[in-house]
Amino acid sequence: MSKAIKLPQKLMLLGSGELGKEFVIAAQRLGNYVIAVDRYANAPAMQVADCCEVISMLSADDLEAVVTKYKPDFIIPEIEAIRTEKLQEFEDRGITVIPTAAATNYTMNRDRIRELAHEELGIRTAKYGYAITLEELTAVSDKIGFPNVVKPVMSSSGKGQSVVVTKDEVEKAWNYAIANSRGDSQKVIVEEFINFEIEITLLTIKQWNAPTIFCSPIGHRQERGDYQESWQPAEITEDKILEAQAIAKTVTDALGGAGIFGVEFFITKDEVIFSELSPRPHDTGMVTLISQNLNEFELHLRAILGLPIPKIEQLGFCASAVILASEKLDAVAFTGVAEALAEPNVDIRLFGKPTAHPYRRMGVALAKAENVEAAREKATIAASKVQIIDQ
Repeated sequence: MSKAIKLPQKLMLLGSGELGKEFVIAAQRLGNYVIAVDRYANAPAMQVADCCEVISMLSADDLEAVVTKYKPDFIIPEIEAIRTEKLQEFEDRGITVIPTAAATNYTMNRDRIRELAHEELGIRTAKYGYAITLEELTAVSDKIGFPNVVKPVMSSSGKGQSVVVTKDEVEKAWNYAIANSRGDSQKVIVEEFINFEIEITLLTIKQWNAPTIFCSPIGHRQERGDYQESWQPAEITEDKILEAQAIAKTVTDALGGAGIFGVEFFITKDEVIFSELSPRPHDTGMVTLISQNLNEFELHLRAILGLPIPKIEQLGFCASAVILASEKLDAVAFTGVAEALAEPNVDIRLFGKPTAHPYRRMGVALAKAENVEAAREKATIAASKVQIIDQ
């Protein structure tokens, strides 16, 4: 993409969750036409898109039909469970796949991106191994040692991940990983347990014809493999920030294309260790809805369309905390939103998911304060005030 393109552009979003919803809002502010695609009706991004389609994104025929129908300028994957070989066909026809079809194929599976980083680029990662049966998982776990971390090679939002402390827990971890694997993969990855001081996401913006740029590092905390809160800026030393940036640039340069990448790292006392990478806005990056002059969704859009990105400004100490469902509900409503918003410098995003189940992310609280600790506390309190009930 050698020059600025005309607007509007026709954007097809494959996966229409809460991250996609914010991206659609950013895209439509610049007049673009968005088709939101997902496996179920009334997904969050569908509620704000120009039109929507419900298909199986693991079906090559369904993908072919929807792309033929709309003829998008850009295809923008938001989830992992996509028949990625079809994306290469679409790219060969002249449709721009974000970041690229090859990069999407790499990053949809934890095994491929880990091998790229460790084996091809020589980047420090946790020790790892793979298994496709319980017996293999037992053997690999013994080799890596305990505790370790077991997760599907293909999943979303950390689902299927567990910390295995003893050999007796291996079978439970296997069953949990397979039950939460996305797509048609039955493969798990076992990783060395890293005793880190902080886990961060470095939002890395790769541009078509401009230098790669970075947001301030985002700290985050996980439970059950899924993010619970994030904060920006993360308190790490300047030398470790520069090391993380260098690693992120090396990996994203190898992948190519344009757009935002959520690059995750373990930060220990002595090391910066590459963990994972998502080629799209990151769930922990929802904090940028309050913390930056341009949030991660606006940055993703500008990078995709080849639009200029001015200096990214940090707007203070900010945090996000998730609003989780605690039970299965076929229709949802919320109480406590007014009480949460009564606190100064607090905002709430409700995602509009039509149903709920335990631990499903239904919204997020955002907060700004005089320091990171106060912002985290404020966001957590605000999130706790919002209750999800049966409509």
